[in-house]
Amino acid sequence: MIEMEPIGTVRSPRGEVEDDNWGDVVSTIELRADLAAESLDGLDEFSHAEIIYVFDRVTQDKVVSEARHPRNNPDWPKVGIFAQRAKGRPNRIGTTITRIVKRTGRILEVVGLDAVDGTPVLDIKPVMREFLPREVVRQPVWSRELMANYWHTQK
Repeated sequence: MIEMEPIGTVRSPRGEVEDDNWGDVVSTIELRADLAAESLDGLDEFSHAEIIYVFDRVTQDKVVSEARHPRNNPDWPKVGIFAQRAKGRPNRIGTTITRIVKRTGRILEVVGLDAVDGTPVLDIKPVMREFLPREVVRQPVWSRELMANYWHTQK
């Protein structure tokens, strides 16, 4: 058994899980009280951070381990849960690369975090070019269609 305790909580204007329009969402991550504010020292020297969080609103009955159509769209092929980034995955872990706006004490402000208000954060990592793919990224057409409006700004 692996046990983890969240390091903080997302504060977001979005309280409901939605599939699209996350591009201009400004959120903060508040560290939990027993973590030193200095644990964020130096992070604001980076342009981006990877946020690792828990899809805590996904109930066990919504977890998928078999193949399914992404977003239940029959126009897209059935693929395994590990071939998509859906929230109903076995360990309900999400990751997103966000743009860092600023850090104030124990609070990190970011743009483009696709996590709703109250989401538990497991970890924060700086994005370093050396950890990004060193080759051309390949992906199927259906995934580009699925993501077409994901990072659009809210209407």
